[in-house]
Amino acid sequence: MNNGKNLKAVAYGEVLWDVFDNEKKIGGAPLNVALRMKTLGCEVAMISCVGNDEDGKAIKSQVNKLGLETDTIVVSEDFPTGLVNVTLNERGSATYEISYPSAWDKIVLNDLAKKTVAIADVLIYGSLVCRDNISRSALNELLQNDVYKVFDVNLRKPHYSYDTLNQLMLSANFIKFNDEELLEIAKAMNSPFESLEENMAFIEEKTNASAMCVTKGKHGALLLWEGKIYKNDGYPIEVSDTVGAGDSFLAALITSLLNGKEAQESIDFACAIGALVAEAPGANPEIAPSKIENLLLRVKV
Repeated sequence: MNNGKNLKAVAYGEVLWDVFDNEKKIGGAPLNVALRMKTLGCEVAMISCVGNDEDGKAIKSQVNKLGLETDTIVVSEDFPTGLVNVTLNERGSATYEISYPSAWDKIVLNDLAKKTVAIADVLIYGSLVCRDNISRSALNELLQNDVYKVFDVNLRKPHYSYDTLNQLMLSANFIKFNDEELLEIAKAMNSPFESLEENMAFIEEKTNASAMCVTKGKHGALLLWEGKIYKNDGYPIEVSDTVGAGDSFLAALITSLLNGKEAQESIDFACAIGALVAEAPGANPEIAPSKIENLLLRVKV
């Protein structure tokens, strides 16, 4: 683990355009995590693939301006840059229509990508990118590295299988679920338990992951860290949309924990950032440090 130096992080997976009714914004869970970690002081590279099209050029340009290493985002001549149609309900909760095949389904590792992961402190990867064998094979190669591995579960039907999820969990040091994902996967693994805490312990026993977190929407999150459960009950905010809130939560949590912060402080901080992202439109709003501090202080009072 990192001892307070700049954390070297690599995110692997989808980069794409989230298409809303009247605009589109860069997104993809791994990219959202990477961008938030960058704002928190980490040195971050993004490994992915875009098409040789205007959408792909625009993604690379935006990501580059935001300070991420983009030479590890390869360009496909054969497949288009990814698009996701995002639909929001009256509560701001999102559903997604994900185009296939997209360039990020066909990630091929270049030498720089391999070298970057080899010297990284942490590798963050998700489940959606494994819907295609080409990107899944590239991930399997990266997972052979001796690096702290964070698995961000993103169940998007029909783009996953339990066999693949199990393999991805077995490779992870840390797993992030939402509450519905945890219960669904635990049930598929024949868990006899109903509570989130019991199922976290069940997954820990069945995998190599010694740590995990479970988000619960407006009700906060749970963290299993060094054998103990920590919780945060959420922060009172008015939701604009939920897109990217869990991604920024994970970015903040991992950055804080791997930089040696206390577990309770880390989950409180992560929940505050997740809440502030949900309060603003889109997956990657700018968040002033003062807003985080004010939210933490307001709740403590």
